[in-house]
Amino acid sequence: MRVSEFYGIGRTQGSLDFVDVDISDDIPVYIDPGMIRHLPDDWGKECLIMLTTFFDSVLDAVRAGDKVRARHLLGHLGEPNETHLGFSAGRSAGRGFGPHMGALLAEKLAESQAAHTGLIEDLEDTAFFIDKVGKDIVSDITTNIIRGPLIAYTQQMAAVFGIPLEEGVATGAVWNPHRVEWEHGHTRLPIANGGKLLLVPKVIVRRDMYLSRSEYYSNHLAPALQSEELDKPGSSLVYTLKDGRRRVSKKDIREFYGSTKSDVTRESLIRPDVYANYRQLKKDIVPPPISHQDLSDASNAPLPDYEQLLEDVLAVPVGKESANEYHRRIEALFSALFYPSLAMPELEEEIHGGRKRIDISYTNVAPSGFFAFLRRHKIKSTYVMVECKNYGKEVGNPELDQLSSRFSPIRGQFGILACRSFANKEHFLKRCRDTALDYRGYVIAVDDDDLRELVSDVVAAINWAPSDPPPAEPEIPPRVDGYPLLHRRFKALVN
Repeated sequence: MRVSEFYGIGRTQGSLDFVDVDISDDIPVYIDPGMIRHLPDDWGKECLIMLTTFFDSVLDAVRAGDKVRARHLLGHLGEPNETHLGFSAGRSAGRGFGPHMGALLAEKLAESQAAHTGLIEDLEDTAFFIDKVGKDIVSDITTNIIRGPLIAYTQQMAAVFGIPLEEGVATGAVWNPHRVEWEHGHTRLPIANGGKLLLVPKVIVRRDMYLSRSEYYSNHLAPALQSEELDKPGSSLVYTLKDGRRRVSKKDIREFYGSTKSDVTRESLIRPDVYANYRQLKKDIVPPPISHQDLSDASNAPLPDYEQLLEDVLAVPVGKESANEYHRRIEALFSALFYPSLAMPELEEEIHGGRKRIDISYTNVAPSGFFAFLRRHKIKSTYVMVECKNYGKEVGNPELDQLSSRFSPIRGQFGILACRSFANKEHFLKRCRDTALDYRGYVIAVDDDDLRELVSDVVAAINWAPSDPPPAEPEIPPRVDGYPLLHRRFKALVN
């Protein structure tokens, strides 16, 4: 039974920000520290500080020959069954990080030239160069290190969806990045099927790690070896084509040098710049979060039904009496519609000491598309704010000013105003432009008709095949991210 079913949330995976795991079994997706490194918000930065301080402490101990400290640090890592991620047959059993894995990992790092020479810098590097460390182990270790932020995230999602929390639940080991030490305590967490539950944001999981040993070998290490063989006088791996060109095949490279983890480690130690360049290349590119389709394939969850989510919004009666329901249904639609660009929704977020509230606040984690376009054009949008007005035609300056008053250089300068309809839509959109030209932020207003268009465009983008004709307006192609309406509205604000 999934979390959504167990707690009667009434949603499926597509409109949930967290991985909707089975409370008894595991889902074969893994927390990837490479995804966390690119999160722009405070939660992501907190996680990154924890990952960095913990693994730096481990490497410092290893390089100083302090086996006691290394074993102490790694010995507090356990089997994070409370996330229900990874793979195990039947009931979650943590097949990744076993009870003796911490001591074993400490020994392997102590013996590893890659750890002593600096080839290993980050946690995910261990999957390349340390035997018996793969995506499952890296995911388990990451879960342990960021347990504190995951507890806070779980509590946030519990508040959004009314998930009951029990008092006095043992946290397990929680990393303190300031003291660079493990701590234990008690907190409020959900209890499901007899065990505590930690919810995990979709945007930090993948089916495979972003750093790929096979990709590194095929596209970086093997080409370097090919080049070296071509430069060697009389290399037995070089053959000549009929046109006189000299070649070295990757197949011959693989057979001669080997391709096991120990082989990759040996050759990378000789050529550390090759791996350093690969690692830097991957760090410079924002990795795409797991897609609706990949998560559906991994967890056997249904894909989001955008049309039904839209109908749920349109079915809400207009008026203040149904404002809360409209608010929640807009969040469900937007969470599905704008994923993976917008994540970690927070409802009724208090600002200014509780004197003001933001209906919905999203973190902008877009690797591409419209919301990444905002960042590239220096529009502050780490957080995207949404105001929901379940009005008939009364939306005017006060509602626009209310949203713009939530903007700040820290929170962001971009928001969406969702309402049912406008008395004079063209006039209101001009007011949005006036707000932008007065440097009071950028507001895109959408009504029911606009929501229909957004959903239609996203469905069209999903169903588009490469054989289809090119879009009519190449400057805002509807198949790039499915949001041509947002591109047009933003263009109207600034032109």
